[in-house]
Amino acid sequence: MATPVPPLAYAFARRHGVLLLGEDADGPQVGLREDGDAQALAEVRRALGRPLRVQVLERAAFDRRLSEVYADAGLGDAARSGGLELPGTLDSLLEDIPATADLLDSRGDAPVIRLINGLIAEAVRLGASDVHIESFESALRVRFRVDGVMREALNLPARIAPLLVSRVKVMARLDIAERRVPQDGRVSLAMGSRQLDVRVSTLPTRGGERVVLRILDKDQGGLSLQELGFSPPALAALQRALQTPNGIVLVTGPTGSGKTTTLYAALGLLNDGQRNILTVEDPVEYAVDGVGQTQVNARVGMSFAAGLRAILRQDPDVVMVGEIRDGETAQIAVQASLTGHLVLSTVHTNDAAGAITRLRDIGIEPFLLASSLRLVVAQRLLRRLCPHCRQPRADDALATALFAHAPAGPLYEAVGCARCNHTGYAGRLGIHEVIPVDATIRRLVAGDAGEDAIAAAAFPRGGRLADAARDLVARGLTTLEEALRVTHQDAAPAPAPDGMPAPSAAAPEQDHAGV
Repeated sequence: MATPVPPLAYAFARRHGVLLLGEDADGPQVGLREDGDAQALAEVRRALGRPLRVQVLERAAFDRRLSEVYADAGLGDAARSGGLELPGTLDSLLEDIPATADLLDSRGDAPVIRLINGLIAEAVRLGASDVHIESFESALRVRFRVDGVMREALNLPARIAPLLVSRVKVMARLDIAERRVPQDGRVSLAMGSRQLDVRVSTLPTRGGERVVLRILDKDQGGLSLQELGFSPPALAALQRALQTPNGIVLVTGPTGSGKTTTLYAALGLLNDGQRNILTVEDPVEYAVDGVGQTQVNARVGMSFAAGLRAILRQDPDVVMVGEIRDGETAQIAVQASLTGHLVLSTVHTNDAAGAITRLRDIGIEPFLLASSLRLVVAQRLLRRLCPHCRQPRADDALATALFAHAPAGPLYEAVGCARCNHTGYAGRLGIHEVIPVDATIRRLVAGDAGEDAIAAAAFPRGGRLADAARDLVARGLTTLEEALRVTHQDAAPAPAPDGMPAPSAAAPEQDHAGV
């Protein structure tokens, strides 16, 4: 089996359409892009000193393999495009930083440029969603958020902080002289065929400016609902709600639970060219062809409410509001749904039933809410166990607390290996609970019923977030500790833990989470 080893320079490989796919006992295997330079094969043959086996690849397949090969090679040979020049590891990049540096001397910028590019490329390689550059009086700390969990990447001398922050500001076209107020910007980058948007936020603190880089992979913005882990019944209910001509569909969960990704996937289903789709977001995460997207700007009075009020005069069929934060936005959203528009939005609550009571608490009349609401989705993201290093765990009190009976298969625990960066986890899985607003739920909402009564009517046979998490644990896809961490269940053993449904509420025969 060929192993990916990329001794060819990235620029050469991309320019001439020639890629070393791997090398085995039969010799090097080279991929040639269908429109590549065949004469470059002679140079590759001369450089390797061995006969080549050539495989012709379509352009899309070549670009995909180019990204995979150079991303797997790490920082030393990572993709170099859009300014991501990475001549060494992060440690070697740090060695290039001079002991003293004059901010007015641009000749000293090159090591800092390579360092910040290296940080971004390393974050992309690890699948990080955010890069945190944190300035303190005695040090500069760089941390990545990978699979929802923070991990430290570098601890640098404090003198590097102004250089690093200034470079990020230049990339994002921010005012490098202004250090007293927060600033926001964006940077567009590419790694091979992957297009990245990096959202930049700066914040003044006592130790200096802190910078957070949110890495948005445009490929993730095109995910479909089928790829998000909905169970078949939940997916069918969501698709039915999206096909209704009017009403409100809500997605709820904490920050970082994938709400925006679900909304974009819903827009992808609706974006068939026959509807006028408009959004108001803070900020616009991904550009979607065929959708009119507006960004909130509080400095000029462009709030969610103002934006929603304006786009309703643009004859929309579907309206997406990034978040319902206040009573005014909620009132306009409800009125829009009652006048023939399909409204998609998010609310920050712990579960699906809580979203209903939240809208009621901020001023929506129960009878209006009952008439307009179509479906509520609550979701979380759990880290997926690394399949290469997971190990079975022994039965213990924690397992007994979560399961009324022994699971069909073994439970697993995280160990850690090189493939998962010694975390024991690789990637994330979605869990969901869905409340379709049928006649029963509508009567409860109109009658001002409490959250517990709505949840009891919506989930008589399970289907809560905790049930979906237990299902993933039983299937060996995540750990007990991860399920408890994300769903905030009490880890005490039986009898049924306080704040968690009794074990008998579990429905192991249902595939709540999906994969």
